[in-house]
Amino acid sequence: MGQGKAFAIPKELVWKSYLEVRKNRGAAGCDGQTITQFDENRDGNLYKIWNRLSSGSYFPPPVREKRIPKGDGKERVLGIPTVSDRIAQGAVKLFVEERLDPLFHEDSYGYRPGKSAHQALEICARRCWRYSWVLEVDIRTFFDSVRHDLIIKALEHHHMPRWVILYCRRWLEAPMQGSVVDSDLRKREVGTPQGGVISPLLANLFLHYAFDQWMGREFRFVPFERYADDIVIHCSLMKDASHMRALVRKRFQEVGLEINEEKSKIVYIDTFKRFNVETCFTFLGYDFKVRTLKNYKGEVYRKCMPGASKKALRQITQTIKGWRIHRSTVDNAETIAKRYNTILRGWINYYGKFWYRNFGYHVWRVFQSRLVKWIRSKYRIPGKKAERKLAMMRKENPRLFAHWYLLRAANACPRAV
Repeated sequence: MGQGKAFAIPKELVWKSYLEVRKNRGAAGCDGQTITQFDENRDGNLYKIWNRLSSGSYFPPPVREKRIPKGDGKERVLGIPTVSDRIAQGAVKLFVEERLDPLFHEDSYGYRPGKSAHQALEICARRCWRYSWVLEVDIRTFFDSVRHDLIIKALEHHHMPRWVILYCRRWLEAPMQGSVVDSDLRKREVGTPQGGVISPLLANLFLHYAFDQWMGREFRFVPFERYADDIVIHCSLMKDASHMRALVRKRFQEVGLEINEEKSKIVYIDTFKRFNVETCFTFLGYDFKVRTLKNYKGEVYRKCMPGASKKALRQITQTIKGWRIHRSTVDNAETIAKRYNTILRGWINYYGKFWYRNFGYHVWRVFQSRLVKWIRSKYRIPGKKAERKLAMMRKENPRLFAHWYLLRAANACPRAV
């Protein structure tokens, strides 16, 4: 530890944060520096970060604005910090997370060590079998609406060191820099940049008191799942769900948040038919609804099951078609497999967790048809011959393409009728 420093910050925190940033890579911030360029003087750069953090003289640079198109035609605004700032944020995050994460609610799953989206989905599915009604809550522009004073108040409540509060306040107020450099950058008065390393932790802390603790205090026996700002609440009766929606709306207004009324809805998910009510909701990219299934004995039954959402399947289809594989006639099959298998496995690992057959056949059909079209273009043969040639390739090397595994795995899952 250095002498004469204002704050006693262990160097180990900066090193661990650097390893995480290096593993995740990520885009460059407003200074244009990549992780490769940072590594050219790694030790000097890391010492500079630790020295400034320890002396209290670290001031975060502006975050680079990046706009991501959303499915509804709107845009999601991300704030990308510089590599050095990501490391600094990560060091503080490691310190705070170790002390606060054990205090968070067991049904908070987003951006927490040992928690995952699949855990939230599994618990949600089990509760849908026990409760007939669901209140799906969507918070309008949550990351842009978080109140700074409440986050700082929560940090102070947990007796965080002065340097943690100092730097968290500076990161909350860090200005956003668009594509054109603004000479009059102003501090942010509300919100936390979505894309920052420490932002998810601060958002979880905010909602821990704004929602989780409030639910535990006021509605102890009402189950819910929360993944960051995506919330699902389970109720036995429709009137309970309607009452809960009004109370949640009022609670969020008290802490400066607003419910997106268009996306927040009450859904019926029981096997008995009802009319003029919503019967499907989407949570973490999965559609939850009652499906007619058939087990391995051929017996038909109905059950609420999560499956890859229609929106997700549509986006996957558009992405695969956008690759325009049929134009890569100079490449061989091994090159194409190496280029796309990582993305295919990512989809399979996430969307293939529940109701595998539906997702498996969809991805199989879309990507397989692109490969047939590629063989037709490469070898100038008709469709039937191209299909036979692709079947022969699969027989000779069944592990070549990641999606070839899907058909075998899907056969072991419940089938849709």
